[in-house]
Amino acid sequence: MTIPNLITILRILLVPILIIYLINNRPLASLIIFIIASASDALDGFIARVFHQKSNLGAHLDPLADKILLMTAFITLAILKMIPSWLVVLTISRDVIILLGVLVLYINRYPVKIAPTLLSKATTCIQIATILIVLSNGFLNIEFLKIYSFWLAALLTIASGLQYIRTGMIILSKGVNKDFA
Repeated sequence: MTIPNLITILRILLVPILIIYLINNRPLASLIIFIIASASDALDGFIARVFHQKSNLGAHLDPLADKILLMTAFITLAILKMIPSWLVVLTISRDVIILLGVLVLYINRYPVKIAPTLLSKATTCIQIATILIVLSNGFLNIEFLKIYSFWLAALLTIASGLQYIRTGMIILSKGVNKDFA
């Protein structure tokens, strides 16, 4: 067990705490927990690279932790009517499509290397920023930024989803092994 993997597990364990604070209308506590969880994503990757602690477990656990954090936050914020439901449906649909794509490749015996694309990383960053904007709105009065972050998150989510679909189709049609996550 590496330090980055422990940090990733901590991020997963923070998710229920975040949800409890959100549903109990504790905006500052929710914001703090989300900031810690988001920062832990950057920290575990930094430690893994700098101290050569990359692991196969981490390669799979880190994106899973991101999905758990983001999906849970998006769903909860939609239920609380703080994020539009269409954005949540779009975000979850992209992740389900990616998962189904990986499953199809696995079933067809194409090895899949888990490696997010630059566009996927940008999508994750914008989704995190969107949640931060929504959670910070009560403190910073940045209501005008919310709609822009919703649309930017939607556009990047669609673009990265289409990129993964294209990559999966190329792999299936040509038998080329590409990175996919």
